[in-house]
Amino acid sequence: MSRAAALRLGAFAGALALAFGAAYGIGTAVDPIAAANTPSQSQEMGMGDTGGHDAGGQLPGLAVSDAGYTFSPASTFFTAGTKTALRFTIKGPDGKPVTQYTRTHEKDLHLIVVRRDLSGFHHVHPTLAADGTWSIPFTFTAGGTWRMYADFQPAGLDKNITLGTDVNVTGLYVPVPLNEPAAVTSIHGYDVTLAGTPVAGKESQLTFKVSKNGKPVTDLQPYLGAFGHLVSLRSGDLAYLHNHPAQHAEPGMKGGPSIDFMTTFPTAGTYSLFLDFQHAGAVHTAEFTVHVDSTGTTIAPPTGVPTSTAHEEEAHEHEQPVR
Repeated sequence: MSRAAALRLGAFAGALALAFGAAYGIGTAVDPIAAANTPSQSQEMGMGDTGGHDAGGQLPGLAVSDAGYTFSPASTFFTAGTKTALRFTIKGPDGKPVTQYTRTHEKDLHLIVVRRDLSGFHHVHPTLAADGTWSIPFTFTAGGTWRMYADFQPAGLDKNITLGTDVNVTGLYVPVPLNEPAAVTSIHGYDVTLAGTPVAGKESQLTFKVSKNGKPVTDLQPYLGAFGHLVSLRSGDLAYLHNHPAQHAEPGMKGGPSIDFMTTFPTAGTYSLFLDFQHAGAVHTAEFTVHVDSTGTTIAPPTGVPTSTAHEEEAHEHEQPVR
């Protein structure tokens, strides 16, 4: 090949790389599904305590910065199986770490950590230092790319903000497929059922019921000011929905077996639902996969939910200490 031909080939490759780079930049900057929603549709969707969409239709958790606030981890590289101090700051419009927050659901900030295949879900509450640094001991259980969400309300702002960023974890990576949609799941000896008819773009009621050994649990304990806490993540881009049940729970109250949520799934698609509930001093997380379409598909638990096995009763690896 002549030098001139090589130069022409190099120039073409460079232009092609630039074109792909520009396309990638546009693709990562815009949520293609959410962008299809007009501002009026976004306003109608009412995302509840997440602060809703911005004027461009952006869903919570898709951006590292919003409304002048930026999620800034101290490190984005970790090693699987090694306990580390997970540290980060929320930088305000002035570029300085935010030190004052308005409590929402009994905490100044909620941190959600989940791998990009939606496995390894954790909902934790780090500690805030005087200089605005948040920190918590944390162990990433497997290698891969993990998503971290910071859900908070800065003092003086009238809405919640949810920011998201990815971190890299060195270690064995074995992709975990989503569970098939089901109306019942078991965790630590508890059976949890799901019922409802979710419809894309409309507020839908979801009802979870908790039982143990075939009997309804009627003494659920308050957790974050309610009897349950629900996080829903859209498969694909991991857009974040964050809702609480309508009933407020004061200390000393007992609840269950039903926990009702009013939830808006913004688009058709597949969502992973993570329900936290507290009983006998421990927090448990029940996971569901839900397909949502524009017409509504009814989710109905089977008659006579089977009780958990002894093996499930002993499986405490996903049990969360109360924080």
